Amino acid sequence: MSFLDRIEKNIGRLEKRIEKEEMKISQLEEKYTNKKITKAKLNIEKRKINERIKAMKSRVHVLKGITVKEKQHIEERAEEKEKKKEKKKRKKKK
Repeated sequence: MSFLDRIEKNIGRLEKRIEKEEMKISQLEEKYTNKKITKAKLNIEKRKINERIKAMKSRVHVLKGITVKEKQHIEERAEEKEKKKEKKKRKKKK
């Protein structure tokens, strides 16, 4: 498993966790509408969940940036290899 594959897998996991946290918020709001919890409790829990979501979204953003840089780095290495091969061919022809 390559580095990029691991990062992509991690991004997928984080996105699933974000969806679960958003579901928790909707469940909390539903409990509030059914008068099972108070508005203060709703706001406290909602704030905690939103902080977790924000942290996960920032991690996803960083990981996506890493994947872009890594792809560029891989392309640069491939170009360098091609240039070296061309130089070797030129030397052999001389």
